[in-house]
Amino acid sequence: MFKKLSLVALSTIVISCGSPSPNSSTKADFSVDYEKFELDNGLDVVFHVDRSDPVVAVALTAHVGSAREKEGRTGFAHLFEHLLFLESENLGKGGLDKLSARVGGSGANGSTSRDRTNYFQTVPNDALEKMIWAEADKLGWFINTVTDPVLAKEKQVVKNEKRQGVDNRPYGHTSYVIDKNLYPADHPYNWQVIGSLEDLQNATLADVKEFFNRWYVPNNVTLVVSGDFDVDQAKTLVKKYFDEIPRGEEVAPLSPRPGVVENTIKLYHEDNFARLPELTLTWPTVEQYQADAYALDVLTQYLASGKKAPFYQVLVEDKKLTSRVSMYNRTSELAGQLHLSVRAYADTDLDDVQAAIGDAFAKFEAEGISQKDLDRIKAGQETGFYNSLSSVLGKGFQLAQYNIFANDPGYIQKDIEQILAVSTDDVMRVYNKYIKGKNYITTSFVPQGQLALALEGSDKAEVVEEAIVQGAEETFDASIQAEYERTPSSFDRTVEPPYGNAPEITVPEVYETSLSNGLKVYGIENDEVPLVQLNLVIDGGQLVESMAKLGVANLTADLMTKGTANKTPEELEEAIEQLGARINIFATKENIRVSANTLTKNYAATLDLIEEMLLEPRWDEKEFELAKQSTISQIRQQEANPNAIAANAYQILIYGKDDIRAQNTLGTMETVEQLTIADLKSYYANYISPSVAKLHVVGDISESDLVASLSELNTAWKAKAVQLPELSQPAAPSESKVYFYDVPNAKQSVLNIGYGAMPATDEDYYPATVMNYILGGGGFASQLTQELREGKGYTYGIRSNFSGNKADGTFTISSGVRTNVTLESTALVKEILADYGKNYSDQDLATTKGYLIKSNARAFETAGAKLSMLENISEFGWSPDYVKDREAIVRDMTVEEIQALSKKYLNPDKMIWLVVGDAKTQKARLKQLGFGEPVLINDMTGPEK
Repeated sequence: MFKKLSLVALSTIVISCGSPSPNSSTKADFSVDYEKFELDNGLDVVFHVDRSDPVVAVALTAHVGSAREKEGRTGFAHLFEHLLFLESENLGKGGLDKLSARVGGSGANGSTSRDRTNYFQTVPNDALEKMIWAEADKLGWFINTVTDPVLAKEKQVVKNEKRQGVDNRPYGHTSYVIDKNLYPADHPYNWQVIGSLEDLQNATLADVKEFFNRWYVPNNVTLVVSGDFDVDQAKTLVKKYFDEIPRGEEVAPLSPRPGVVENTIKLYHEDNFARLPELTLTWPTVEQYQADAYALDVLTQYLASGKKAPFYQVLVEDKKLTSRVSMYNRTSELAGQLHLSVRAYADTDLDDVQAAIGDAFAKFEAEGISQKDLDRIKAGQETGFYNSLSSVLGKGFQLAQYNIFANDPGYIQKDIEQILAVSTDDVMRVYNKYIKGKNYITTSFVPQGQLALALEGSDKAEVVEEAIVQGAEETFDASIQAEYERTPSSFDRTVEPPYGNAPEITVPEVYETSLSNGLKVYGIENDEVPLVQLNLVIDGGQLVESMAKLGVANLTADLMTKGTANKTPEELEEAIEQLGARINIFATKENIRVSANTLTKNYAATLDLIEEMLLEPRWDEKEFELAKQSTISQIRQQEANPNAIAANAYQILIYGKDDIRAQNTLGTMETVEQLTIADLKSYYANYISPSVAKLHVVGDISESDLVASLSELNTAWKAKAVQLPELSQPAAPSESKVYFYDVPNAKQSVLNIGYGAMPATDEDYYPATVMNYILGGGGFASQLTQELREGKGYTYGIRSNFSGNKADGTFTISSGVRTNVTLESTALVKEILADYGKNYSDQDLATTKGYLIKSNARAFETAGAKLSMLENISEFGWSPDYVKDREAIVRDMTVEEIQALSKKYLNPDKMIWLVVGDAKTQKARLKQLGFGEPVLINDMTGPEK
């Protein structure tokens, strides 16, 4: 039964942020309707109705994260994030992932923090009952299915996730070192959410079941349903599927407990993957929703973000020690911590960085923060707030967050009021209270062999480094079916619920027009939130560079954001921020892109700034030198990052080292160093033209208003002839070969396997994408994931895809696998490719059709999805309802066609097999793959070459 009901609570947000212009409103009203009720077993349920798209998001959030773990048994909350997707009594092994694919869902996913674990998915609204059934199975009919083999396999998956996100990444151990010293050993934030490899390995089945039974109970869980659904029907379904799950032991709240730093601590670590020294300072602060947390957010943004920031002015402009400073206040349920991080230029002594930090703080103490600066920060917070609510899932997340940690789904109003209440005095007060003269922790992460760069007086940090040992992991058979006594239910839960009424899918209405200067305009009007998003795509990008001027497009785009003829870089940045807008200009392989996100009320003023940036760049010499330094620093950082190495090397292997498409868009250290501002002006003069540009706009603005707003741009932006290069499809290799890039002591091997396939305009391109869904495009529905992750525990994730543009395209399989199973992983991929066509079944095709057709209900939900749709239309000349054309291809697809496509495009004997990893332990083994002696390519290719 329903225990209590609180009907339709309405939150209306009124944000006042200093008027950016005399004619603009200073208020923005936005409401989030919700309804909350509680079942007798303690389950909190929150509904939010949004009729904008025929989809629903279902999110189940347990108030348990790493803070509820025991020392020596860390990582359990995150481990359960994984386990709960695998099997339940009524859905069966892999049942949730299969269900997600059939119904066209976004894919079952989850996340874990210190304080909560959530599970979520967006599905077409006819699958609502199926999702409620599945989520109830997680709580009431799951734990019996966890066996020793299942646990053993998932331990390997989680350990691979840790290797990928921590152990095999530059500066990956920073958080571990900080938290071990910021919080006492008995504090629940002393350990990392992902846990330690040792604790994970030592976890027993009894440990795991004890943890589940204590924390995964209805009275510690919030269920949120948001989207287009019938409230009365949903209440009935929630009651049906959740009501009989028994209440658990009462969960006592934890009290806030800040970190403790009795004396300033200095620590260092020589990082195998770092190429630049990084200094991080951390102070203990306050927990989330505490009043001071809001002022600390403003403080960190003011001190480090943008050209007016004291840290930018001192460390970047004056001292030239770094290209950027990062500063943020991280708040959690029990405590907070403020981080200041500086990744310095190569060979920079971190003692110099520390001294400059002191200078920046002194500058702030002398100058303070103005009301105008406070207002611009609040304006940005307003825009960010609306962006977070642009999807039904985003709204669901926020409602769950408030319900669990503020005990009120409607806390959104108080949250905003706290943001708006921050004054300039508050900012100075929290600086004096938490930062000035207070003890802190410093970590110096320096490249191997450059210990002299660490802060003087630093002690060695305790960091556990995993040794590479062949055959070290336990073996298991994850296919073994668990035997158990079924959990009773008042009805037969093994029967999957039926679909509801099929959703009516409406393709957004697209308008198209052209300006007289040649600019093509594509738009979709959408008033769900008071925002306008746009991107302007100017064809060319790196493709029109010469090999001697690599990186010129990137620097040109960068400098176009650094001031205008009438505004200094600082004045331009301030003008954008006063509007709460975001404007970015950047280069890709194929184009220069201008993207913007702004409140509707500030659209006209934002467009004026875009026009000024586009038509009147400042070409500031000082900014040019800073941009060059920053770019060279980025290139240097890529040198030891296995994922960056793999991406850059793969392009060279696909296209050949002399092809412009094979080059790093940043350029090389040599070419960037030689570029002049005259080179940028020449690139701008030759290639920035409306004749090769397309504007895409989505948001709360009508076609007539948009076209009218572009009249000045139409007049002022003159067209010129631009000759784009004619490109051809690169040839696939005639035989497979293994290429190895050595990163000594890498904890994972990064795999890129594939070849030059076909452009997106090829008639086989979309059919091949359909064929790829079961191979590696369907997440957990794919064979690669099921075999390498779920079956073997070799990887945290693996995927395959066809990607292409008008000229060319590639097929690629990519993954990061445990170092000591590099051969086993590649051999399994080879086997899957060889057998894919002949093993493809009617069920595989049915799953593919179910997902690709039903997922169209989600195809246009967000502004980002609508912008992507407009880009496809403008780039490839597709009709506005091209989704319907693709749907017809899927409906007509046969198993025989899939097999023919597989034979044509998935030949493992004609591919590039690139491995980036530890050569001394893995290179020789790869000869067993059957493609000859692996070729070491460190001298042939790399980010810096």
